[in-house]
Amino acid sequence: MAGLAKLESELADALKKLAYPDRPWTRGIGGPNGEHVYEVVIIGGGQCGLTAAFGLMREHVENILVLDENESGKEGPWVTYARMVTLRTNKALTGPDLGVPQLVFQSYYEAKYGKEAWEALDKIPRGEWMDYLVWYRRVLGIPVQNSTKVEVIRPLPEGPRGCLYEVVVDTPTCAGAKIYARKVVLATGIQGGGEWHIPSFIKNSVPRDKFAHTSEFIDFEALKGKKVAILGGGASAFDNAQYGLERGVGEVHVFVRRPELPRINPIRYMEFSGFLKHFSDLDDATKYAGINFFMQFNQPPTNCTFNRAARFPNFRLHTGAPWTGLALEGDRVRVTTPHGSELFDFLIVSTGLLTDTKLRPELREVADQIAVWADRYTPSNPAERNPLIDVHPYLGPCFEYQPKKADEHAPHLSGIFAYNYSALASLGLSASALSGMKYAIHKLISGITRQLFLDDKELFIGDYLNYRTEEFVGVWPLPVEAAVGAGAAEEEEEDEEVARAAEKEDGEVEAAAKAAAALVIAQ
Repeated sequence: MAGLAKLESELADALKKLAYPDRPWTRGIGGPNGEHVYEVVIIGGGQCGLTAAFGLMREHVENILVLDENESGKEGPWVTYARMVTLRTNKALTGPDLGVPQLVFQSYYEAKYGKEAWEALDKIPRGEWMDYLVWYRRVLGIPVQNSTKVEVIRPLPEGPRGCLYEVVVDTPTCAGAKIYARKVVLATGIQGGGEWHIPSFIKNSVPRDKFAHTSEFIDFEALKGKKVAILGGGASAFDNAQYGLERGVGEVHVFVRRPELPRINPIRYMEFSGFLKHFSDLDDATKYAGINFFMQFNQPPTNCTFNRAARFPNFRLHTGAPWTGLALEGDRVRVTTPHGSELFDFLIVSTGLLTDTKLRPELREVADQIAVWADRYTPSNPAERNPLIDVHPYLGPCFEYQPKKADEHAPHLSGIFAYNYSALASLGLSASALSGMKYAIHKLISGITRQLFLDDKELFIGDYLNYRTEEFVGVWPLPVEAAVGAGAAEEEEEDEEVARAAEKEDGEVEAAAKAAAALVIAQ
């Protein structure tokens, strides 16, 4: 497209102008057997992972690698399990651009479709956002290795230049391959700090082929004409309801435990620069109380998503209707609530996620050492304790893991950065929402570059104290040739100055003559 080609040219020019100081600065380090060591390995190639990579590249940390378990073009949820029509956030959001206007989504969209199309747009279509991320990765040249699943992150013994990590991965051609890094970023999205939650009573009552979580693949083609029950009243429940109905599902029933749907979305209040940028600067008691309040509200569906589902005559909404019983009857599942029971062909579970680092297999060798909120903070009023917050990792100001005791030395933990949803309690809407990325990403990048610099401070300071490259090359007295040349230059400069003065004087005389003539005519 001509518009995109023009935008990409402008982007290249802008990045060139913003590159100062344009020189790589990190110092390489060898692996255990001479293997290559990346300065940073980023796990996750979605919007957070790509932005983290670009942020490091902007700081001239270029020896990096992004790993993603999905195929190219399928990173993140957008074309896999996300089923909303549009993003839920304001279309004018920024973040991945890192302040470069040519990289904002609006510039991309206008280059493709024109400014009038942008003005007419309500919210960003889900597919367009994925296309934008693919374009973003390409034009920035971000190094991503797809189809690579991380099995474990293993800290190696601390050396004189900090800790080293052995990242064990599986690829289609090699199981157990090892990649080495000085720092590791977990840009693993909403589920990256724990796992999607399926209540045990469902798993224990229903065969696995009769239910799926909203985060999983669902064969809606096979559900055409079928009767489907969805548990949950949040945004994802209605995303799946409208998605299924538009693809021919016979009936969709949404069951909500609460007497009415959630109506308040605290995220909308939190979306101003002061809150987004400085929530992490609050004291622990205020953070804890703030997130406790946040957790009282499920994210409601957007009005357009709710209306898109509710317009179907085969849509049903059941409020005040928790599932009190499940039983398989032939090839169908009987769902019982306080209001009665019905048979369904398939169940969709929209019950969110659990945050707990101990649920992450890649962290199994360090999870027991990572501080959680229960280790570092206890509410003064025991009634205010929230076990869901207590298991969130207690992160440092730059998303780094910390040891259970504040005075403990644990560089093998602080070199791993949890830039995912688990950062919610410590850093607010940071890696957990697009609206917070604009402020969060700089904290992450600053934390990584700070560690890389301090790990090698002896090398940097040693080179600095030995720096003897001469910048000034003048000599005195000047050689004869140089002196003659300098004199001629001075004479030439004086002649030019005299000429400028004469020209100015002539101009003033001419102006005075014109003024006198004008006066005579006027008289």
